[in-house]
Amino acid sequence: MPDTAKAPGHTRKRSRRNFKMAKAGIIVTALLVAVLGIAAFAVHSYAADDPAMPQAGQMAPNFTLPSQDGTQVSLDSFKGKWVVLYFYPKDMTSGCTKEAHNFQADQEKYTKENAVILGVSAQSTDSHKEFCTKENLTFRLLADPEKKVIREYGSLGFGGLMANRNTFLIDPTGKIVKVWTGVNPDVHSQEVLAELATVESKGM
Repeated sequence: MPDTAKAPGHTRKRSRRNFKMAKAGIIVTALLVAVLGIAAFAVHSYAADDPAMPQAGQMAPNFTLPSQDGTQVSLDSFKGKWVVLYFYPKDMTSGCTKEAHNFQADQEKYTKENAVILGVSAQSTDSHKEFCTKENLTFRLLADPEKKVIREYGSLGFGGLMANRNTFLIDPTGKIVKVWTGVNPDVHSQEVLAELATVESKGM
């Protein structure tokens, strides 16, 4: 015959075990909620500090940044020329190298269109110099380690560490006429040249 006298004790043990498991589950859930709350607050705070991206029709925010040779370069010094201002994540990475190579290969086409190319990332001038030397880049790469200009153009990404891959086409008066976001480095130079041809044919 079964030993029914032990049944209440077993029941109490199971109850205590179930209570401990439930308590542990509540603690884990509370911790997860707290972590997610902190993360959401951080993302919100980061987004709140990042100004809206300038749009077509607005004047391009002026800036001055050092290029790979240490020369200070100001956007407003290119009045009278088209400016291809492109932001990219990091020197000497595959996508950024491909994008830079394509801009370099089309350099003569941009010159014929009275256009200059300015690349901006958060790396230092020394990093840009190494990148240009390694990849034979002749256009200007500007260093923005404080990410001030990157942020001003609404292009800060990767958790605030690097620039997103965005491009602004700026006309000879300093006005933005086209914005590309999250560009494909394989075809982006072709897209920019096509847009240049389009806007110039309209007499813009």
